Amino acid sequence: MSICSAAKPNDLNATRREFLSGSAAAATAALASSTSLAKVQDLQTNLSKVAVGIMGLNRGSALARIFAAIPGVEIRYLCDIDSNRLKSFHDEFSKSVAYEVRTTADIREILSEKEVTALVVAAPNHWHAPAGIMACNAGKHVYVEKPCCHNPAEGELLIEAARKHHRCVQMGNQRRSGVKIAEGIRLLHEGRIGRVYYSRSWYAATRGPIGTGTTTEAPPHINYELWQGPAPRLPYTSNRLHYNWHWVWHYGNGELGNNGIHSIDLSRWGLQVDYPVRVVSSGGRYRFNDDQETADTQIVSYEFPGKKQIIWEGLSCSSDGLYGDGYGASFHGESGSMRMDGWGYAIYDDKGKEVARETSHDGTSDHIANFVNAIRANDPTLLNSEIEEGHKSTLLCHLGNIALRTGDSIQCDPANGHIIGNPEAEKLWTRSYEPGWEPKVTG
Repeated sequence: MSICSAAKPNDLNATRREFLSGSAAAATAALASSTSLAKVQDLQTNLSKVAVGIMGLNRGSALARIFAAIPGVEIRYLCDIDSNRLKSFHDEFSKSVAYEVRTTADIREILSEKEVTALVVAAPNHWHAPAGIMACNAGKHVYVEKPCCHNPAEGELLIEAARKHHRCVQMGNQRRSGVKIAEGIRLLHEGRIGRVYYSRSWYAATRGPIGTGTTTEAPPHINYELWQGPAPRLPYTSNRLHYNWHWVWHYGNGELGNNGIHSIDLSRWGLQVDYPVRVVSSGGRYRFNDDQETADTQIVSYEFPGKKQIIWEGLSCSSDGLYGDGYGASFHGESGSMRMDGWGYAIYDDKGKEVARETSHDGTSDHIANFVNAIRANDPTLLNSEIEEGHKSTLLCHLGNIALRTGDSIQCDPANGHIIGNPEAEKLWTRSYEPGWEPKVTG
């Protein structure tokens, strides 16, 4: 199946309707507890083993520890293309568990093992959807870090793979499992601040320059061929691994896809919107003159049906975000407003006076536990961020970047988010792939 033919919106909509009862059901499931009480009780008394492979040990090392802390979950494989990092973490981690933990640089080895239940994809963005699709094809469940895909077409393919193979696929936007975040969203949906029509979201940090890299041979401890994987081959550049690939379009999605996804997801969730009708963006690499291709300063505006709007502001080189916070989302309704920062929320009346405030703990462990519970119940509808919901929020990031890169006002189909009447922008809906690595849904 080709990358283009696999993403027909009508076909996807049919399978979505069969799989979930639409976005309203997904939102209801997300606002509920991780699983129904009855199913949680059943799972606690009959814990089936869940064997996990971790791909990518930058973010993946923290995820491995959280997964391993869940009763009945075993980390059977660690995968990384950096042999130094792989050995170092394996030596440390294997001392904390009472079972064998194998290592590899190639996820295909993990996917060939029948005992492996799930793959955690924490590799660079260009690997997220292709690895997830490969895992679904191999019968594995998938926890994929945000953003769930490098481009919109991949996100649609990942949904198709999850549906075809009936796999639990959860995106790592862990605030979907934050207790007080979900409570705040529920209050918005119940009308606590009246009809909500506008949301601002933002991210601010003080990143430095990435310098000017040189083309050279990859170090011997880096398997650069496997690092590139599905991406068309480019020479190794000295200042890209292990983090600055985020700022190169060939591999990353800029700050919008890196951290913007978290707050934009809250905005979309709170406003109860799916796909926009118009997207505009401006910005650029303003602070430093270096190899960074993506913006360090960016504004994106999304207009939705029903007279609703989301604004996202990204400041990669200035920590003074809205309200003095480096991260957050605010919601504005007819009788007040709400702000979310970190893991809680505050409510303000229509005069700006704070009338309620709630805080809670980091929800990452809860998000991962929710994923494991859904696997054990063999029920993807229990997921707090099932892949279709993850794709919708990720798509907003892609559309914002497409608007920035083309300089155009992007018109979208509100039924599926597809770009309307802009051939240049439509070219960025997908990408070219290294021959032999094209993502395909099989089986």
